[in-house]
Parts: sequence; structure tokens; C-alpha cells
Amino acid sequence: MQLRFLFPLVVTLIAAAYLAAPLMDRVTLRWFSRDLYSRGVLVTNALSDSVADAIATQRLKRLRPLFDRAVKDERLVAIGLCDTKDQFILGSGSFPTNLSCAAALEASRKPEPRLTLASGAVHVGVHDVMGRHVVTPAPAPAGDTEVVAVAEKVVEPDIGQDESASNVVVARLVLLHDLSFVDRRSQDTRRYLIGLIAALGLVIAFITVVVAQLSWRGWVNGARALMRGEGLLSPLLPSPELAPFASDLRARLRDLEDEYKRSQGPNTEWTAQRLRALLRTQLSGDQVIVVSNREPYIHEHGPDGVIVKRPASGLVTAVEPVMRACSGTWIAHGSGNADRDVVDSHDRVLVPPGHDDYRLRRVWMTPEEEQGYYYGFANEGMWPLCHVAHVRPVFRESDWEAYKLINQRFADAVVAEARSDDPVVLVQDYHFALLPAMIRKKLPQATILTFWHIPWPNPESFGICPWRREILEGMLGSTILGFHTRFHCKNFIETVDRYLEARIEHEHSTISFQERETLVESYPISIDWPGEAEVATWASVPECRRRVCERLGLPLDVCLAVGVDRFDYTKGILERLNAVERMLEKWPVWRGKFVLVQVAAPTRNSLDEYSSFQDRVARMTDRINGRFGKDNYKPIVLLAVHHEHDAVMELFRAADMCVVTSLHDGMNLVCKEFVAARDDLQGVLILSRFAGAAREMPEALIVNPYHVEETADALNQAATMQPAEQRERMASLRSTVQEFNVFRWAGHMLSDAGRWRLRARIEARVRSHHLD
Repeated sequence: MQLRFLFPLVVTLIAAAYLAAPLMDRVTLRWFSRDLYSRGVLVTNALSDSVADAIATQRLKRLRPLFDRAVKDERLVAIGLCDTKDQFILGSGSFPTNLSCAAALEASRKPEPRLTLASGAVHVGVHDVMGRHVVTPAPAPAGDTEVVAVAEKVVEPDIGQDESASNVVVARLVLLHDLSFVDRRSQDTRRYLIGLIAALGLVIAFITVVVAQLSWRGWVNGARALMRGEGLLSPLLPSPELAPFASDLRARLRDLEDEYKRSQGPNTEWTAQRLRALLRTQLSGDQVIVVSNREPYIHEHGPDGVIVKRPASGLVTAVEPVMRACSGTWIAHGSGNADRDVVDSHDRVLVPPGHDDYRLRRVWMTPEEEQGYYYGFANEGMWPLCHVAHVRPVFRESDWEAYKLINQRFADAVVAEARSDDPVVLVQDYHFALLPAMIRKKLPQATILTFWHIPWPNPESFGICPWRREILEGMLGSTILGFHTRFHCKNFIETVDRYLEARIEHEHSTISFQERETLVESYPISIDWPGEAEVATWASVPECRRRVCERLGLPLDVCLAVGVDRFDYTKGILERLNAVERMLEKWPVWRGKFVLVQVAAPTRNSLDEYSSFQDRVARMTDRINGRFGKDNYKPIVLLAVHHEHDAVMELFRAADMCVVTSLHDGMNLVCKEFVAARDDLQGVLILSRFAGAAREMPEALIVNPYHVEETADALNQAATMQPAEQRERMASLRSTVQEFNVFRWAGHMLSDAGRWRLRARIEARVRSHHLD
């Protein structure tokens, strides 16, 4: 490839040198010709008085010594004297005898006044000698063969005539200058020119090679990133030059995907039944244990007895359908005030209520332990550390001790619930970074899948944590470590490379630490796509809109935007409100016609960062409503209460748009739930580029939530988008979310787990055979 760059460059430089050398020779000769002409004028002026006097006094003989002394100059070859009729009078001893005055005068009038003599090339210059005498030839005196006598005719000026008018041409001097020094200078100039071109060629070649190498590496890295899926599913390309290639590749992959689906038949979609079949075939019905801090069902005391709630958690939304398909055991913290009342003697209860698809094992902790483990280390330390949301993490020794204690308690619960020495354990999220290594210590043969639901920071940011080595060592107890995106995988591998002595195979994305190998892979999480039976229970879109507008006191023709989040500073709620305010400023027509319904489920209220953040959101809401509200109209409706799943789905179906402006999010399932709810193919999704889902959902309006103007423009674009465009975008989004559902996420993880278990068992048999 370098030769392809260098060969045309070398040919171009050679051609430039070939064409420039003669040109430089001609230019150099012209420069020196002008210089020699000027020099000849000076010599003529210096000799004119002597020549005029000699002519006036007819003492021409004394001119020859004068001429001979003059030609001792290194450049002046000869001097000749001619009369006004171009007849030769006399010259220096070196003046060529075969050069006539007429020939010299003719040569001097050429563009290049040059003659070639026996001694070499000379420059010819003919200059007029001014005086008061006109010279006419006369016979020489007898016996004087070297001096030519001239007759003198004095021209006297008239009385009152200007003195300058009496100066006339009395003779001409022919000056021959040596041009050999010009040839030498020309050769030197040619060498300098060739050297300069060669030096420039080397510099240009070096720069070309460096740029070519850097460009090639950038293209290769960009192509590899596309092969890994980075930038392939979204417009955020690693290299803008690869945009056409990415577009073609994206189209080709879709074609191949369609061909693959047609070749596989209609049963290629991931469902609960297919996941159960995978467990029976690849995992041979092995026990599946899920560990998370948040439980999927909370029992609380109500006015009419014990009630069951589902928490507002993306983790629960994603994992709970998998557990219903696997019929395993879910170990979680019992946080409800009636949780202890419904469990058996082993702290277990069957869920969901009325279906009993799997077993929920609850782990208890004191308020002090929860404060240190959950609110302290997990949410004041790890959560802000992993999210780039400009909140300082706080690490306390007491919180760390509580974190270790609770992780060990959950590890003991896993061991107690395991029916064999090699269960499949799914460890969920940042609350249990130490748990994999603790389980590995008690159950060495277990297959441990740890999924990190939040982003993973770069090594420099993670270095803030005082116990970074312990956390990394704990996570590397996993058989498989999953993240939402390849970018987070890359950050984790670089963090391990920075802080631990481990062998890393980047090609296979594996880390070998303390004689155990961990696969680090990306598994984009998703939702359980609603089935036909569930969809049949939904109210129609017009009915949902009527209910929502009636409940909130809104007109039916309002442009309704919704945001559904936990009340968390990483969700970009303040940025969302700023965008609404800017939209109403830029487009006053929306005042009174646009409403944002913001559902913000309270969370972690005991933490100062969260309570102060909630106060800021409330104050900003009041300010915007006070500025643009009138009568019964408020542009922002803040609902800071927990909403059940059915209420959220009703809100999604009633809305014209859903706004997701996360500042940093591992995936964000709200956007996928909104898409799943819109079976009418209407509605617009506005999605933050900093949410992992943006890579899978390019048909959404992708925004930078920090850019208020851009987000406000997206709100206006969504509000004015034609139904046909909405239908096209939503159909594509629904196809993506339906295919990449939660069962596919779990299926890919469990398939990888099955392969690793099979490999481990084969290796164990081989070792046993060698020992025998």
C-alpha cells in the first residue's frame, strides 16, 4: 500500500526535476545576462572619458594598455573599440580577430546575447561611448602598424545651446564577458534544485507514509468496530469516513438476516418455550439461581390485608420473565413490611401469586446493614462511580465492611439453595461485585454468570475506588461477565489490565486470573415482548387517551409527551424540563397545547443527593408552570408516585411521544416498553445517545440531553411528525425489540454458559483419565 502512495510521488518529483532544470538554466542565464549588461554599462562609463580623450587627441595607442588592464578582471575576456559605422578600430590583446563589430552588434541584440568562441562561451555587450567628437577613420602614420589614425571633427555647441545636447556617440565598446562562471553557477543551481526536490520528496514521502499508516489503522480499527457492532446499529460511527461502508454493511446484514429467518422457518423467535428447551438440552435441566438486591414481588400491609407490588426496576422487568421460564430460585433482599409474614421456615415463598412459577428466597438485613451496604457503598459509592453524571462518589470504611458482610450472606444463601455442586448462578448488578468469588470459593464447579446492569467506567475513573482490586478480583470469580455494550466490556478489560496481574486475550475477550478464565461479553438486555393474550387485555389507544386525559384534567387534543423514570439524577429529568422550557420559548404556538407528564418513582430518599435532586426538579417544575401556565393549563405534570405496570402501559398508549434523556445508562428499558405498547404504530421515541438502547434503535430521534437546543428541536419534530413517518419508524423499532427480546438475552448468556460447562466437564474427564 505504501508503494502505491510513494511510486506516483517519485514519478511526479522526477518529472518536476526534469522540467524545472532547463527552465532554471534559462532563468539563471537571463539573470546573469542582465547583471553582465549592467556591469558592461559601468565599465563603459568608467572608460568613456579616456576613450573620448584618446579619440579627440588621436592618441589611440594608449588605449590598448588600458584595455589590457581592464580585461584582467576574472569575468571580462576582451574589449574592442568600434567607430559609429561599426568599423573595428582596436581592441585588447585577447579580442578575437575573427569577430567583427557588425557581428558583435547583431549578437548583442538577441534575447540571449551569447557567442561561442574557441575559448568558450562569452556574453556580448555593445555600449555607446559618449563625447564631443565624431570619429572618422584616417590613414595611419607611416611605420605605425598597430595604431589607426582618426580624423577629428569637433562639434561645438551653439551659443545658448544646452551642454548636454553636444554629447554624441563617438564610438562603441564591445565587451566580451566569460560565461563559464554562469555555467558553473547554473550547475550549482541545478544541484541545489535537485537536492531541494529530493529533500522535499523525502519529507513528503515520510509524511505520506505516516498519514497513510495512521489512516489505515484508523480505517482498520473502524472496520473492526463495525464488525463488533459499534456504530453499526446507530449513527454514532467510530469514523465518519466509514459511514457509506456502514450503511452498505447494515443493509447487507439485514438482507442476510431476512434470508436466515426464511431458511430457519417460523420458529426462530426467542420465547419462554424456546428458553426452556435450551435449558433442557444445553444445561440438562440444571438448577438456575438468580441473585439480586431487589426482589421481583414485595409484600406489604394494606388496608385490606397483605398486598403484592412489583418494584419500578429495569432489572426486575428483564429477569422476572426468564425466571418464570426457568422455574428456578430467586434470592433477593426482603424489603417489604409484610415479607416475613408470607415466607416459610426457610424464608421462601412461591411467586408470582396465583401462578407459583418459581421460588423466591428472601435474605434479611438490619436497617444499619442496609444503610451501609445498599445506601452507602452501593449507591453513594459504586452508582455515581459508574455513571458519568457529575456526582462525587463517597467511600466509607464502615460501608465497605457492611458491603462485604451482605455479599457473604448472599453467598451463604446461594450455597444453601444449591441442590448440586454445579448450579447455574446469575448474579445481578453492582450490589454484588464480591459475590462471584465468594460463591466460587464454596462451589468451585458452579457456572457463575454476572451481569452488570449499569455502565462500567474507564480505568482512570474506576481508580477512585479505594477497594478497586478487591472488587475486580470478586467479579473475576465469574465464569461469564456480561455488560450491555462492547464499549463497557472494553472499559472493564482495560481496568483489569491496569490494576491486576492477569493474562488478557483481547481476540477472544477472556481474562485469566488465578488459574481461572472469565469470558467478558456483551449481552444487550431487553423486555418480555407482550403476547397476544396480554395485548387482548389492553384498552384501545383512544380509550387509553380518554382515561389519561380525564384523570389528569387534560384536553383530548393536547400534544402529550411522557417520561417514566425512577427519581434518579442519572435519568436526565432536569435536562428534559429545560428542553420543554426552551421548546415553549422557540415555538409559542405550543403554549397551552403541549404537556409533559413526568412519572418519577421515588427512590433512595434517605440519600442527600437524591432528596436534593427531587427538590430541584420540583422547584424547576413550579417555575416553568408559573411561567407558561395559565388557568387550568400546566405544561409539566409531575407524578412523583409509584405506578404499576398496567398504569404505565396505559400512559404509553395515550402519549404522542416518549422522552428518554438519560445522562448515562447501561441500556434503559423504558424506551423498549414504550415501543412494545404501541401496536397502533404511532408515537415517537426521543432517546438519549448516552443510553445503551440508542445503539439498537436508530429509528428513534437520537439526542444529546446536555444540548438543550437539540432536545427542544427534537420535541418539536416529534410533535409535528406526520403519521406516515411515525408508522415507518415505529414498525422498524417494534421489529427490533420483538426480535431482540429478554429471552434472546438470557438465551445467549445461557448458551454460552452451556458451552463453558461442557468444556469444563470434558477437561475434568480428560484430567481424570490422565490421573488414572
